[in-house]
Amino acid sequence: MNTPTRVAAFVGGLAAVFAAAIGIGTLTGPVGTTSADEPAGHNAGHADTGTTEQATEDLPGGLMVSQGGYTFDLAHRELSATAKAPVHFQILGPDNQPVTRYTTAHGKDLHLIVVRRDLADFQHVHPQLDAAGTWSVPLDLSNAGAYRLFADFTPADRDDNLTLGADLSVAGDFQPQPLPTTSRTAEVDGYTVTLDGALEPGREAELTLSVSKDGQPVTDLQPYLEAYGHLVALRDRDLAYLHVHPAGTPSDGQTQPGPAITFYATVPSAGDYRLFLDFRHRDEVRTAAFTVTAGPTDRPSEPAASASPAQPAEPSASPAEPEDGHGDGHGG
Repeated sequence: MNTPTRVAAFVGGLAAVFAAAIGIGTLTGPVGTTSADEPAGHNAGHADTGTTEQATEDLPGGLMVSQGGYTFDLAHRELSATAKAPVHFQILGPDNQPVTRYTTAHGKDLHLIVVRRDLADFQHVHPQLDAAGTWSVPLDLSNAGAYRLFADFTPADRDDNLTLGADLSVAGDFQPQPLPTTSRTAEVDGYTVTLDGALEPGREAELTLSVSKDGQPVTDLQPYLEAYGHLVALRDRDLAYLHVHPAGTPSDGQTQPGPAITFYATVPSAGDYRLFLDFRHRDEVRTAAFTVTAGPTDRPSEPAASASPAQPAEPSASPAEPEDGHGDGHGG
């Protein structure tokens, strides 16, 4: 084969590869960006006219370290295992300078969710902000492993909320835990929490969690972050952080302080999700955890009457500050 023929064959093969790549990109796309109820032309419209920023807005929260011009900048990405690990970070704005002004949401300027990547450890804390724009908080990182940190905040010059995620490695003897089986019941510190409702991809679901102790319903829950409960939902494997909204507030004159706490959640895809419910009773915050599946699954589930496997001990309150009854219940 002479040189011109070789060049022509190479260019033709390259064109075929690019054509195949374009076809694959059109067919795949991010997990969970559409539901079965969307018209067929919805994504096509985005593909023709959308920008990279528009595409990222369709993603669940927490999957990116930067979004909308803002960046979650951890001071240290590797730490040693310890019960009070000093963690520092900044939120950098579009000008690459630390953000110092935030819009208070659910009683706090920023919510920090910390979870080990196998979903075995969970913390919800509220760091302290200094004048230079650096957030600081001691975290319980006694257990080694790979952690995901979620910063949930609203900059003062922006109307919408952002959730950015960053990875933190904790050195030591790492013992990964399997995802607990699905269950409708969780036990924590003598409390029993039952879950009613089902997650369905692409549809808003009503989830009701009821709290009891010693067989009796708890009817005197205390406000925690401006609600009687706070629910965080994380998708297994990629740890997508989902916005979950409570129904009613303690000050509306209608919402009862237990035993039932109702939330509304929309999950983008089928699969397993881990739900973490924070609730406050007798001046202490506790966390009940559930594994829930959206859509078809082959995973075994436990009967509703049985308790879920023992959960790792949850911190009774944020190590960064005493719980004062102010709050959010936002889940995102």
